[in-house]
Amino acid sequence: MHIKLGDKVAIIAGKNRFVTDENGKKIIKTGKILKIFHKQQKVLVEGINIVFKHKAPLKDEDKGNIIKQEAPIHISNVALIDSLKNVPTRVGYRIENNKKVRYFKKSGTIIEDLN
Repeated sequence: MHIKLGDKVAIIAGKNRFVTDENGKKIIKTGKILKIFHKQQKVLVEGINIVFKHKAPLKDEDKGNIIKQEAPIHISNVALIDSLKNVPTRVGYRIENNKKVRYFKKSGTIIEDLN
């Protein structure tokens, strides 16, 4: 996968793509990858796709409550943010010094070394 834990990503598709400011300008939502679900090809992004979960009381004296939590979104709906240009970009792979490294396609800068 082109996304790793802790990467800063932008939401490029779906209902969580934009937030509108007071001037009516659309701003792309961003967040950090919290968890990756490889088999479902989904990721959990911090502060994105917030859902409400209703918890029933476990005992008679307990009260139920409503919890806000992030729900996973498909990995095709996120793109890595280039740290130099601060724009969403695609990720490529190349071999340098007998190591496979990730790099930003727009700027060509290396993201990190892969083992």
